[in-house]
Amino acid sequence: MTGRKPIIAANWKMHHDHFAAIQFAQKFSYLLEKTDYDAVDIVICPPFTDLRSLQTTLEADEIPVALGAQNCHWEKDGAFTGEVSPSMLAKLNVRYVIVGHSERREVFGETDEIVNRKVRSVLNHGLIPIVCVGETLEEHEAGATVGKVKGQIAEAFAGVNPDDVVTCVVAYEPIWAIGTGHNATPDDAQETISVIRGAVSNAAGEDAAQAVRIQYGGSVKPGNISALMAMPDIDGALVGGASLDPEDLARIVRF
Repeated sequence: MTGRKPIIAANWKMHHDHFAAIQFAQKFSYLLEKTDYDAVDIVICPPFTDLRSLQTTLEADEIPVALGAQNCHWEKDGAFTGEVSPSMLAKLNVRYVIVGHSERREVFGETDEIVNRKVRSVLNHGLIPIVCVGETLEEHEAGATVGKVKGQIAEAFAGVNPDDVVTCVVAYEPIWAIGTGHNATPDDAQETISVIRGAVSNAAGEDAAQAVRIQYGGSVKPGNISALMAMPDIDGALVGGASLDPEDLARIVRF
């Protein structure tokens, strides 16, 4: 991880209302020391309804945790009922936006083209996309992992300036490991993330590939984070279920 600061991002998905979010932030902050914040970038991505409450709490209590969103639309505004734009998120001091999570792709039908639009829009609004890539169980068993993640990276960063790619975060999330309790072994994760770094090089150049931070996501827990973070190309984690408990997330941050 030479020169790349680790980044741990909590994806709460559709959990925790705004009251629970405030309580979480306050308890979480008591569990960490200044050195923990200095060593790792920490991001919490709550539901949209929690963003304002969490922003207020983090800023009022001077908790150095970045705010993230789980999704956004690619347009600045318009007749898109139920959607939220990057410009709206920026007004709440959101810094990161998860783009192309497997649940958005699998459940809501987001295509590689849509993911690319969102990546470019997030960057254009001064925010940082956490770009998710990963294969299904069927693709994994068929030996199609490499082709799948290479294609997703190429599409996600199509038309994106290499200088902007440097600022991005990529999350490798094998779909078969999300919420199942079955995570890829550290060696397996390292192997695929090395392929992803190579794909970033093809898309944006070797400098961008060496600078971009790549997370692993898929049943990350306090018990497996250390082994994952020991891998040379793994720069952090996108944490789902374990991020709902402040003590578990604190242990993960202190890998």
